Amino acid sequence: EVHLVESGGGSVQAGGSLRLSCAASGNTFSWSFCLAWFRQAPGKEREGVATFHSGMAINYAAPGKGRFTISRDIAKNTLYLQMNSLKPEDTAMYYCAADPLACSLSSPDAMDYWGTGTLVTISS
Repeated sequence: EVHLVESGGGSVQAGGSLRLSCAASGNTFSWSFCLAWFRQAPGKEREGVATFHSGMAINYAAPGKGRFTISRDIAKNTLYLQMNSLKPEDTAMYYCAADPLACSLSSPDAMDYWGTGTLVTISS
């Protein structure tokens, strides 16, 4: 079993920054899993933001490249998403996800484990 709990969302003005956290736990969780951030804006489909696989491979979706950074702290069992230069179009519910095998930004349905999300609102 894997538990993921997101935090760090909030409301900021355009150009600001936020750091999202995802606390991971569970007796089957492993840092060899693919860990990822997805987001879902109102009325839109869930989309990939960034993936972190086996502590080595990192991939970013186009909207966040150059602005977002995914990282982890194994000692704290936490995955992070640092978001800078935020734009109103970044407004969404952000979800942390994990899977032992799947690791695609374009296939959220393939991820087995999900948190409940943290809301990010960017005002212009």
